[in-house]
Amino acid sequence: MKSSRTLGLVMIAPAAIMIILFFLMPVVLTAVFSMTSMTTATGISGGVYQIAPNSLIALKSAIPDIAAEMAEPRYTIDEAGLKAIEGLGLAPGIAGELRTKHAGEVFTGRRDVERMIKDLADRPSTRDVKQISEQFNRSVLNTRFDSKEQLFSALDSLGFKLTPEQKETVAKTTYTGWVWTTDNFSRMTTSPDMARVLLNTVLYVALVLMLFNVGYALLLAIWTHYMPPTPASIFRGIWLLPRITPVVIYVMLWKWLAWDTGFISILMGKFGYPPKNYLLDNAYNAWFFVVLINGFIGASMGMLVFSSAMKAIPKSQFYASEVDGASRWQQIRYVILPQMRWPILFVTCYQTLSLLASFNEILLATNGGPGNATEVWALSAYHTALRNYAGNLEYGLGAAMALVLVVIGVMLSLLYLRVFNYGTLVAKPLIED
Repeated sequence: MKSSRTLGLVMIAPAAIMIILFFLMPVVLTAVFSMTSMTTATGISGGVYQIAPNSLIALKSAIPDIAAEMAEPRYTIDEAGLKAIEGLGLAPGIAGELRTKHAGEVFTGRRDVERMIKDLADRPSTRDVKQISEQFNRSVLNTRFDSKEQLFSALDSLGFKLTPEQKETVAKTTYTGWVWTTDNFSRMTTSPDMARVLLNTVLYVALVLMLFNVGYALLLAIWTHYMPPTPASIFRGIWLLPRITPVVIYVMLWKWLAWDTGFISILMGKFGYPPKNYLLDNAYNAWFFVVLINGFIGASMGMLVFSSAMKAIPKSQFYASEVDGASRWQQIRYVILPQMRWPILFVTCYQTLSLLASFNEILLATNGGPGNATEVWALSAYHTALRNYAGNLEYGLGAAMALVLVVIGVMLSLLYLRVFNYGTLVAKPLIED
């Protein structure tokens, strides 16, 4: 018994490793990234502190006076500037007098420092005054600092006296790296765009799932169940074409059908209607084609699962029902459907999770258009984290959106198990008690 248990653990180990690497680890990493502010601008490594034009704009709304002063250069009499003056070949007394009398002084404008230079004992010329003043021109704009201490030290050397609150504001605004934060979830709950995307997702999943992936798939399975074996196999093979066709070619066929140069426009042109792009003409048309494109793919899988389940029903039950005078509808209602709860549960759960995470067909067909009318949650997460028009990819927000899909998928799976009474479905047959 012990050796059998060990053998079982050894046999299941590869599958467990695969689950950890390709399911649990991505989910864990998604949860970790969702708690960060990572974007293209911040990168995925640690950042620096830099007072750039965009951070100045942000500072102007928080501490306008300080931000205005940071935007202007200051003139500091420091040792670096004094050594530079010594190398200019000017009168030797100029650098000495500046070092003795004015070392460490900070001037807020060029006029002030030049007035001080003109009052030196050697009285440099106007040209020399401007040359000397330029050696003390100091600014923190676009300078990269590795730490807050370096940033505040540079600000102190330029005469900026900041309160602890102001320092915290400056540090938070000028930091170019990512930080741990829960702002991603706050943005999702307060953004009207996110609410619309969520509504689109609910509509998309509900329509495709009920009309095609379960409803029409079950209808096809019942239809082919009562057909002769050869025509039924051919019919099922035809319905498999949308699933086995590469998605790019499959969507291109739909575009050829709906474009302004496609089949529908050519056909309607025979009746005097001008050509137009029916796929992106308006939101209603876009949704119509999105549901059809995804529905035909999903219906094929459901049809196979349901057809296989119907073949497993003992033929004696159909024979007995016919002897009792049952019609086709009565056979479907009292023989087939009661034994289809498990297959329907499986298809419903699987297809719900698949629809929540899928966006390839929508991306290729409408790319969420027109006007984000068909933008679903998974597609929006893709646009946010990996591809958007603004160019600043928001990895953290995209990961948070993906994590929401994981949570919704788990909750829906538990709900389905409760609705379909999973405990009864897997209970031992009464004959074995």
